[in-house]
Amino acid sequence: MKRFMVVQHTYSEFLGPIEKQLESRDIGFQYQRPFLGADLPGTATQHDALWLLGGAYPVTDSEACPWIDDEMRLIGLFKRMKRPIVGIGFGALVVVQYEGGMVHEEPYFNAYFTTCHKTEAGRDDLLANAVDGKKMLVMYNGSADLPAGIEPIVVDDDGNWLAIHPDELTYAMLFRPEIKPGMIEDMIMEDNRPLPDNIGELLGQARELWVQTQKNTAEVSLALVTALDLMTEHRKMPVFSLNVVKTDDSK
Repeated sequence: MKRFMVVQHTYSEFLGPIEKQLESRDIGFQYQRPFLGADLPGTATQHDALWLLGGAYPVTDSEACPWIDDEMRLIGLFKRMKRPIVGIGFGALVVVQYEGGMVHEEPYFNAYFTTCHKTEAGRDDLLANAVDGKKMLVMYNGSADLPAGIEPIVVDDDGNWLAIHPDELTYAMLFRPEIKPGMIEDMIMEDNRPLPDNIGELLGQARELWVQTQKNTAEVSLALVTALDLMTEHRKMPVFSLNVVKTDDSK
C-alpha cells in the first residue's frame, strides 16, 4: 500500500479534505508531530512521499519550532531517495529554505483570500493550471525570498509568489487547499496560538466559499497526484523483528 509521511506542526492543521482525496486513491498516511516533542524519523525508506503542513509561527522562530533542522534533514532524505515532497504554508517556507531561499520573520501574518494566477514559468504546469483563476485561501507566517534560478509558477493578485516547482518531485505552495472552516474554528480555539486580526473575516469567507473550495481541493489533489506520480508505490526496505534467542548457559 502507498504510504505518505505527513509532518504536522500544530493541533489544528492537518490534511483536512485532502485526506479523503488520498484515501480514495488507496493512499495511506502517517502523521509525525514534532510539536509534541516527538522526534522525526531518520529515514525515508518506509514512505512513498513527504508532506509538510502549515504552522502557527514563522520558520525563523527556533524557540517555537526547534525541530526545523531535523525537518530540513528529512527533506534531504526524501530527495536522495527520489520521492515526492509537498510543502504547504509553513511547510512551503521550509522547502524554500532548503532550496537556498532567505526566510524572514516579517510580515508575521499573511492571511487572505486571493485569485491565483499562473505565470509564464507555470504555463504548462499541472498545479498552476489547476488553480489559475480560482480564489484560494493563503495563510502563513513570516516570508521567504525565492533563491536565484527558481521562478514562481503561481502568484497572487499583487504578484507575490504562491507556488514553486523547483524540481520534478517537489512542490511548495502558500495557498491552503487543505483548510476547511472547522479547522479555522479550531485555530481560534487553540491555546496561545497567535492569530491575525482578520481571522473572523476569513472564517466567514471560508464558509461562504466552502462548496467551491471542495472542488478546488479535488482539482489540486488530482494535479499533485498526476504531476508527482503519487500513485506509484516505491520499494520499501523490510522491517525486521529482532527476537531474542534464549540459550541454556548451564551446558
